[in-house]
Amino acid sequence: VLKFGTEAQKRRYLPDLASGRSLGCYCLTEPSAGSDAMSLRATARLDGEAWVLNGTKAFVTNAVEADICIIYARSGPEPGARGLSAFIVEKAFAGVRVGKVEQKLGIKCSSTAEIVLEDARVPRENLLGEPGLGGRIALATLDGGRLGIAAQAVGIARAALDASRTYARERKQFGRVIGEFQAVQWMLADMATRLEAARLLTYRAAWLRQQGRPHTKETSMAKLFASETAMWAAHKAVQIHGGYGYIQDYPAERYFRDAKITEIYEGTSEIQRWVIARSVLGGRP
Repeated sequence: VLKFGTEAQKRRYLPDLASGRSLGCYCLTEPSAGSDAMSLRATARLDGEAWVLNGTKAFVTNAVEADICIIYARSGPEPGARGLSAFIVEKAFAGVRVGKVEQKLGIKCSSTAEIVLEDARVPRENLLGEPGLGGRIALATLDGGRLGIAAQAVGIARAALDASRTYARERKQFGRVIGEFQAVQWMLADMATRLEAARLLTYRAAWLRQQGRPHTKETSMAKLFASETAMWAAHKAVQIHGGYGYIQDYPAERYFRDAKITEIYEGTSEIQRWVIARSVLGGRP
C-alpha cells in the first residue's frame, strides 16, 4: 500500500496498520499455485463500481487475526504475471471468509489458514496500482518478504547457538562440562561462523534495499543462506542437547521445528538458487 497505493488508500489503511490497530495478511499462494505463483487461478471481474473476486488463497500467515488482505487475482486473459491484479480487501467485505486453519509443525504463534473468496465484492477504488500490475507488485513485495525471512532465520540460528552455549557450559558428562569436549566445541564454532556469515549477508541485502539499489539477487542469497543456516544450527542444537534436545523442557526442539519453514515460505531454497543462478548466468538481476 505504501509503495503502490493511491493517496486515498494510504490515508485509509496505513495509520491503523502502522499503529497496530489493524493487522494485514498477504494472499498470493493457492492450493495449485505455490512456487509457480504466477499461475494462480483466483479471478477478478469488474461489475459496475465493484470488482467481484472468486477463489481460494492458501497458507496465509495471520489469516485468522488479520483485518486487511492484499489479494492477487487474475483480472485479464493474459497468461502468467501480465493478467494479474492486486486488491486491498477487508475481511469484513461480504463474500470473504477464513477457510481451513492449518495445524503446523512450528511457528505456532501466528495462524496459517485459507482465505476463501465467494463472489466477494471489492470497491473499484480498492484496486492496488493499475489493472495487470499485480505480477510486478507481487515480485517487488517478495524481495522485502525474503529479507524479513532472512532476518527471522538469523534470529532462530542465534537462539540455537545461545541455548547450545549455555547447555554446553552447564551439562556435565565424564566428570566435566561437555563444552570442554572438542566435538562439541567444533559444532559451536561452526554455528557461530555460519551465523555471522548469514547475518552479514542479511545486513548487506537490507542496506542495498534501503539505498534503493537492485537487491533481488542479494536478498535471495541472504534468504537462502540464512534459512539453511537456521535449519543446520537448530539440528546441531538438538544434537548438543542430546536426549534433552528432543523434549519440550528445553527450547532446542522448538528452534528445530520453527527453522524448517524458513527454507520454504517466501520462496523455497530451490527457488532462491534459481533466482541467484539466473543472475550469475547473465539473466535478470
